Amino acid sequence: MKKTLITKVFLLIFMGLCGLSLQVVAESNVQSLQREEVITPIQRAVEAVKPALVRIHVVEPYYREGREIKFEASGSGVVIREDGYIITNHHVAGHARLLKCIFADKEEFEADLVGTDPLTDIAVIKIRNHADLKFPVAQFGDSSQVVVGEPVMAMGSPRALSQSVTLGIISNTEMTMPERMGSLQLDGEDVGALVRWLAHDAEIHPGNSGGPLVNMQGEIIGINEIKMGLGGAIPGNLARKVSEELIERGQVRRAWIGIEVQPRLKSDERSTGVLVSGPLKDTPAELAEFQQGDLILEVAGNPIDVRFPEQLPDFNLLVSALPVDEEAEFLVDRNGEHLTLRVTPKERERVEPRQYEIKEWGITVRDLSFMNALEMKRDNTDGVLVTSVRPGGPVGAAKPPINSQDVIVEANGVPIASVHQLHEFTEELLQDSRDPQPVLTTYERKFDRFITVARVGITELQDPGLEVKRAWLPVETQVLTSDIAELLSDNSLTGFRVTQVYMRSTAEEAGLQTGDIIVKVDDTPLTASAPEHYEELPALIRQYRSGAVVDIEILRDAETLTIPVTLETAPKLAREMSKYQDENFEFTVRDVTFFDRAGEQWEHEQHGVMVEQVRPGSWAALARLSVGDLVTQIDTQKIVSVNDVESIMQEIANNRPDSVVFSIKRGVRSLFIELEPKWDAM
Repeated sequence: MKKTLITKVFLLIFMGLCGLSLQVVAESNVQSLQREEVITPIQRAVEAVKPALVRIHVVEPYYREGREIKFEASGSGVVIREDGYIITNHHVAGHARLLKCIFADKEEFEADLVGTDPLTDIAVIKIRNHADLKFPVAQFGDSSQVVVGEPVMAMGSPRALSQSVTLGIISNTEMTMPERMGSLQLDGEDVGALVRWLAHDAEIHPGNSGGPLVNMQGEIIGINEIKMGLGGAIPGNLARKVSEELIERGQVRRAWIGIEVQPRLKSDERSTGVLVSGPLKDTPAELAEFQQGDLILEVAGNPIDVRFPEQLPDFNLLVSALPVDEEAEFLVDRNGEHLTLRVTPKERERVEPRQYEIKEWGITVRDLSFMNALEMKRDNTDGVLVTSVRPGGPVGAAKPPINSQDVIVEANGVPIASVHQLHEFTEELLQDSRDPQPVLTTYERKFDRFITVARVGITELQDPGLEVKRAWLPVETQVLTSDIAELLSDNSLTGFRVTQVYMRSTAEEAGLQTGDIIVKVDDTPLTASAPEHYEELPALIRQYRSGAVVDIEILRDAETLTIPVTLETAPKLAREMSKYQDENFEFTVRDVTFFDRAGEQWEHEQHGVMVEQVRPGSWAALARLSVGDLVTQIDTQKIVSVNDVESIMQEIANNRPDSVVFSIKRGVRSLFIELEPKWDAM
């Protein structure tokens, strides 16, 4: 009766929105419904959940070319406990380096990752609740009671927009990924192995991920995850169970026996069971002597029936819920004979351990899991799997180079079994000097075992050396081309036209002006008449010593003048300036040149350093620091030179503050930018 009434209300909503006059016959009474009366159930449901709805701003990494590259993304979530626990998707928050939650009232809080489960694409984060605030909470409903045709609302923040609500119906209560489309893989895990999605047609977009699917009672019945024409939500009962375990333990503990199964073949006339494709090597299933072609009829006394792909998640959930390290009985049919196989499940580990960047080696790496080793046909999980290599870095420049998917197993004769051991070796290697050190590195590529020498360490910026001090006429010029000369009524005229006279220079003091045409230096006439002759004047000036006085013959308004000018020492170029490279925030600055000041028309007392490089995906890039910015202050300290920056950034690295504020000039604008590093991720 309850479902019927809800369905009627849903139909009334759509018809009412079309402006139709509607009537509902209930028993023998006819009652006229106003649009406001129809909308009220939706409003009540929205009001029950919206205060607990959050937009999640995420900074997360991906790994490429030997670097951890950070980027910004967004998703949705909903508060499920008043002390600030929020449920969302693993693909939203599972790898986050920075999390911020924004409520509908615009309140913003930082959050931390509590635990994540890629196999069900569920993660739990917790608001940093220093004031012991109590947050509004949304309640779970019973997703097992959801029926096709039931009206639902998708709530979240599509495309990072403010919280929104879309309306639809349940289209399918057991949607699976079609075999022709492959599987939904997250961190090497097949999400469809445990999840049958609630399909619905409420509009969702990127950014809705992690937001709740809500029924007309204002209860969470699913967590939105995918869109394949229809939206797909992880059933609320599964999401709630996983979230409770993540809150309690920080991870989900599952049993694993190492067996591959599939639905019964169409030609199989048996009416129960699931078909064993085969046991994996060195697993409890192999130890229990499962064989390819066995039909599992019962698991720990529970009957099994998997005829269709939609039934596989039930079997997988049943096996994963078995007690770890406790023997369980499997009843199998083997060629018509019933056998009882006893299996002791072990705890399931993640297929893909977390990745790390090791700057000193110029690589990103991860530990080897059991499944990694099995697929690579390795005897054990010892070693460090290289996932990407920085071109030209210590490993990339080695001969022979180490490549992605190689496994580092030894360094200077020291066995390397894990990422932790590689970190320890590197710290000990460089404890006395940060200069690159040669390391005899042993690595394995499939079934070959190679050695190479990698120069491990962070290469400091080298002093490029100063240009030889040379004389300089402090003006900018252009070649007087034959076309220009002809239009100036003298096609035989050659030389250079002054385009700029630098302020407070000897050229300005001598009286040179923009528009003057330089035709002779001392007794040497200038012959330049085409753009490719642009070096004639500078080359001639460089033959003099700095401080020399030269006679510059010019044409000005058809009058020939000779102006003596004292030559200056050529200013340093950008490549000659002192530089500082920060490896934590990944930016490079240099001292300001004469040409920087002239180009921006800064006053002489303007202080600061120029940003020369910002690595994409760095903490500096996320804060929108840009090449060409002038950094004038870091936190409260004035910046005059790169020495100041180096000193301040070293102090920051030691103290590890939550944020660092740069004061910068960008063109005619001045602004503050805030860098928010996560030191434990560096």
